[in-house]
Amino acid sequence: MTLFRPTDAGPCDHSRHAPGTDNARRAHGSPSPYGAATGGIKPEARSDGSAVSVSPHTLPSRADCGSPTRRAVLGLIGLGLTALLVRPGPLGAAENQPLILALGDSLTAGYGLPEGEGLVPQLEAALEAAGRPAQVENAGVSGDTTAGGRARLDWALGGLPRQPDLVIVALGANDALRGIAPDEAKANLDAILDTLGRKGLPVLLVGMLAPTNWGPDYRKAFDAIYPALARAHDVPLDPFILEGVALEPSLVQPDGLHPNAAGVKKMAARLAPVVIGALDARKVPKVRD
Repeated sequence: MTLFRPTDAGPCDHSRHAPGTDNARRAHGSPSPYGAATGGIKPEARSDGSAVSVSPHTLPSRADCGSPTRRAVLGLIGLGLTALLVRPGPLGAAENQPLILALGDSLTAGYGLPEGEGLVPQLEAALEAAGRPAQVENAGVSGDTTAGGRARLDWALGGLPRQPDLVIVALGANDALRGIAPDEAKANLDAILDTLGRKGLPVLLVGMLAPTNWGPDYRKAFDAIYPALARAHDVPLDPFILEGVALEPSLVQPDGLHPNAAGVKKMAARLAPVVIGALDARKVPKVRD
């Protein structure tokens, strides 16, 4: 799930409470499949693709915020909304569950799918069904490459309510689609694993396979990235995030690349025992000098 992070700003801080911007920022991205050159998240878009419009009538005026009584009432409303958003289940249940950060691209973010049907919520449901409920934080950004994930890793970790029990690193699809040099993608993933190792955070590395259009040499070099890094850092590896889903017409969206809801459900069901194994193994990446 994507957490609501309360801040010290109250309902009167117009710049930090524009409706819909947090969910849009954290969930869905550019309509370009897998991140064309213009790919990236669009904070002003809802999950259904419609634009978010902010009317001045939806926000209290600064004059209204001046009264201590009004400020107190608005503060109570804000606290109530925070309680509703942070605790969708039984009181305190989330604090007793493992916290997982899923660092990825559109496959993690839930590109093209309604809220609740992306990989993160479906993985949470699969873990629940397996008797191992966990709180999964969506750090997927549509169009992101390994370089983008490396650049925003500290930001993603800093947005969590506490240190995660596991970080799922699922990046590289856009590198392969764009033909980015395998050595460059490997270096970025290596740096991500080094950073997580220095922070003492357990990791599950989730791999990607290169498309055939770049030729056999490229594909051989790219596909070797993930097994090599998993061995070097001694972390568990799921070799291919789209295993059993890629190239299956009934399981992908019309673009032929992104899984549909049924495809994501299959992904989540397959990944759930892998994630449980990684939670139990608690393998922190070995840091290499």
